[in-house]
Amino acid sequence: MTISTLSNIATDDFRSLVASLGIKHRSKEARRRLMLAGSAATAELRRGLQDVDPNVRVGCCIVLDHHIDEDAVPELIDNLSHVHPEVRAWSLHALACDRCKEGTCRPEENRIIPLVIHILETDPAHKVREMAVGLLGPSVHRSDAAREALRRAHAEDSNPVVRKIAGWYVPGGPRYEYLKLRTACRRK
Repeated sequence: MTISTLSNIATDDFRSLVASLGIKHRSKEARRRLMLAGSAATAELRRGLQDVDPNVRVGCCIVLDHHIDEDAVPELIDNLSHVHPEVRAWSLHALACDRCKEGTCRPEENRIIPLVIHILETDPAHKVREMAVGLLGPSVHRSDAAREALRRAHAEDSNPVVRKIAGWYVPGGPRYEYLKLRTACRRK
């Protein structure tokens, strides 16, 4: 298949689109079409989470981040232990990021926070831990466990960037204070 033939793939040929996520010059268009397909492509995206190519898995995570359904959660959780750090980071993001979700299905926060904390405390890749900090941060006023994990990361993480980002979300940090005001406004 050439670049021009990607435009001939039927929108509902989700298997071909998922496979195209692993091909650099096709991945952007494939991801766009899968995003447009929304929940209709979920079953094939879930299969893609088991692909040998980490680029396919990452692309599936990115699309599922917007169109997650409850059936995809176990596969995303399985990818939290993948050997490739980008797969782990995007799986984590797909599970925990609220802002990106377009559907109504979202994993329960109290189910996801322990997973994110575990990744923050154990993942060897600092980029994955940075992602974990950013995902825990918005929960800092709703979850004592998230707040304590961020305090530990701010004080003890081996990477200065992880410590810095965690510092934004601990009491007194700029994002902590912003979220505090925002939470207070919502309650009124």
